[in-house]
Amino acid sequence: MKIHVTGIYRSSYWVLLLFLFINPIYGQQKDQKAKNPIIFADVPDLSMIRVGDTYYMSSTTMHMNPGLPLMKSKDLVNWEMIGYGHHTLAAIDELNLDHDKNTYGRGSWASSLRYHQGTYYVSTFAQTTGKTYIYSTQDIEKGPWERKEFKPALHDHSLFFEGDKIYMIWGGGKINIVELLPDLSGIKPETQRVLIENATLPTTPVGAQGGLPAEGSQFFKVNGKYYLFNISWPPGGMRSVIVHRADKIDGPYEGRVVLQDQGVAQGGLIDMPNGAWYAYLFQDYGAVGRIPYLVPVTWKAGWPVLGVDGKVPEVLDLPASRGLIPHLVNSDDFDRKAGEPDLPLVWQWNHNPVAELWSVSENKGNLRLKTGRLDQHFLQARNTLTQRTFGPTCEGETAIDISAMKDGDFAGLSLLQQNFGLLGIRMEGGQHFLVNSNAKKGIEEELVRIPLDQQKVYLKVKCDFTNKRDVATFFYSLNGEKWEPIGTEFKMTYTIPHFMGYRFGLFNYATKNVGGFVDFDYFHIRP
Repeated sequence: MKIHVTGIYRSSYWVLLLFLFINPIYGQQKDQKAKNPIIFADVPDLSMIRVGDTYYMSSTTMHMNPGLPLMKSKDLVNWEMIGYGHHTLAAIDELNLDHDKNTYGRGSWASSLRYHQGTYYVSTFAQTTGKTYIYSTQDIEKGPWERKEFKPALHDHSLFFEGDKIYMIWGGGKINIVELLPDLSGIKPETQRVLIENATLPTTPVGAQGGLPAEGSQFFKVNGKYYLFNISWPPGGMRSVIVHRADKIDGPYEGRVVLQDQGVAQGGLIDMPNGAWYAYLFQDYGAVGRIPYLVPVTWKAGWPVLGVDGKVPEVLDLPASRGLIPHLVNSDDFDRKAGEPDLPLVWQWNHNPVAELWSVSENKGNLRLKTGRLDQHFLQARNTLTQRTFGPTCEGETAIDISAMKDGDFAGLSLLQQNFGLLGIRMEGGQHFLVNSNAKKGIEEELVRIPLDQQKVYLKVKCDFTNKRDVATFFYSLNGEKWEPIGTEFKMTYTIPHFMGYRFGLFNYATKNVGGFVDFDYFHIRP
């Protein structure tokens, strides 16, 4: 049969073809498969469970608030935010950015997510407070959550239920096990014991100097056997996955290396309803952060065998990713309908926010950030609102009304890490200046200063993480249409003091006078 296309239909036909060509989602073939990494963004320290046909995952966001992010998926590839374990760990100086204190790179670390007898549990620990936290609920998406906390902070622990007993397995190098009280309020006295004296041994000979000892414990029971997953980084080697196995929970345990490829490591096991198994792991990938991978698992003689011929595959026998937008990152026009939350789940504050100094209702359709104290440094400024950057490339854009700034104020768009990049507006001596500055080791250096004589300015930054290129370019516009690059190419560097991939941020702080404010009209994020 021939199809004749004439007149207006011919135009529509070519428009449709063009649309399918330029839109990768609508133009996908049905047989497309998922590719590693499954999330090209900072989602480290994964813990994962399956309840029925739904997967749930928790992760680490350390000094961000709210913290302990929770996600769900139907296919292990496409994830969406469903909530957070906590809105704040504590109201202390380090978490509030008070008195020149902060908790960068600390806060809440690796979590453990479990489902037991109709209840969801997610636990974490915090160097900042020296405590272990356990949150529980019957409804992981709606809550409410019950919180228990106790000392000490059990490092990289794994929560495990066995009959009427509740265990935590934790440690670095030497792996310990302890029983918890039935109400989860603390440790059962005299139950702590060593589970494995030297869990690093499969990768690192006794006496070897340096490297990362076995940590990141995740504990599982499969077909009557007990399996402990750890990460180790032997000196001169790469991040590796170690598994120890035993017939009884107290051992004895035998261990082996189950994966050494591309530094993909740290995580655990997840099974699918169809009987397939995967290991969820992550890879350090420069400035974008620590990015999740899935690795197929087969079983041989009671051992999990990771990868394809020992390698992490690029293509997976799973549905293709539909992208991180809108469920893990998303644009926001700050327009709120009745009943909608003030901030969608994609947003997190840098440290604890000050509620009275921000609003999406005072000037509807805008995010208002107000100043309430004096700060001399961006990293100590409160109420910086952030979202993840993502790879291989991404950009963030905003428009800012600066008419209510006060002398000494600085507001704009940031890339947050210890070595941060800023594009914003400073007000000095009654004059507004467009300023681009970068930081090395947290010390800010102003690169460009341009006088401004208008009340609204458009700011943009583009990030390129392709093959760990890790560079960003800032742009500005006076009308939202014509964009000009500003400053030099900014080299992003992942630093351990912050221990987090770069984040887009909207900021405003005062250095001389309090009471000023700025209005952000929107934040648009796109590949």
